Amino acid sequence: MTRIANLSLVQLQYLVALDEHRHFIKAAQSCFVTQPTLSMQIKKLEEELGVKLFDRSKQPIIPTDVGVLVIEQAKKVLNETKKIENILLEYKGKVAGDLNVGIIPTVSPYLMPSLISNISKRYPEVRLYVKELMTEEIVSLLQKDHLDVGIVATPLDVDGMVEKPIFYEKFCLYLNPKHPAYDEELVDSKRLLEDKLWLLTEGNCFRDQAVNLCELRESSRQTNSFSYESGSIETLIRIVNMEGGATVIPEWASLALRPEERKNVRDVRGESVREVSLIYTRNFAKAKLSEAFYNALVASVPVQLKRNSNKDVLAVF
Repeated sequence: MTRIANLSLVQLQYLVALDEHRHFIKAAQSCFVTQPTLSMQIKKLEEELGVKLFDRSKQPIIPTDVGVLVIEQAKKVLNETKKIENILLEYKGKVAGDLNVGIIPTVSPYLMPSLISNISKRYPEVRLYVKELMTEEIVSLLQKDHLDVGIVATPLDVDGMVEKPIFYEKFCLYLNPKHPAYDEELVDSKRLLEDKLWLLTEGNCFRDQAVNLCELRESSRQTNSFSYESGSIETLIRIVNMEGGATVIPEWASLALRPEERKNVRDVRGESVREVSLIYTRNFAKAKLSEAFYNALVASVPVQLKRNSNKDVLAVF
């Protein structure tokens, strides 16, 4: 009992950081301390517990068997400690504190400007730390408690993850004026294969949804007009302008286009939409803060996108 009583939260933070980075210098940098300071505290922790937590003979270092168990418990302790801070804030009726947010790149350019404005006006004591990441990275960081919430395309159906829909948006087509389907107001997605089709790189969930939308897995084997290009939605639009063909873009992106470019946008035949949600783990502690954040998210969405909730949600993967 004496050994456990001597543990400090700082030691546990260093322990978890070292497990994440598997490198003393990188772990120290992430904790904003010097490498000798972190090393000394880890050594002191091992001495107090009477066990070796890391095997330093391996490069990178790895936790010992008992180290794995202690690190897992340390994460739980640190998470529960965060809950105490949030309980105090909520008891005082304050919407305040830090919120670490992960957001996918196909949503961020359109949502973030209005969201930042809404948050600063409604909740000036909330500090947002936002990272643009792929969906898999966001889920992984949420599970490791390195992010508080994520904004991604759903449904994901990940165990222990809560999905709270924010908005639904249609899939739109952006066509070069020379595209065979340009004169049609409502375009069958399969017609995109009649010319070059530009899509985001592998690993982007919007690309996966575009592939599903166009039924490309089968059709692409029989055509040479199916092209892949990496980059942002805006990059793909510029490529279509210069090189011809078409690309699939989210509805919100179409609303942000210049008037002369909006003339090149067409609706897809059918009722498919993508669902964008706020996600967080079931043990997430910042209830009041997350509710305020969710309300600010919904308030940041254009009216047009709030009319699509009765349509068919296209699978993410």
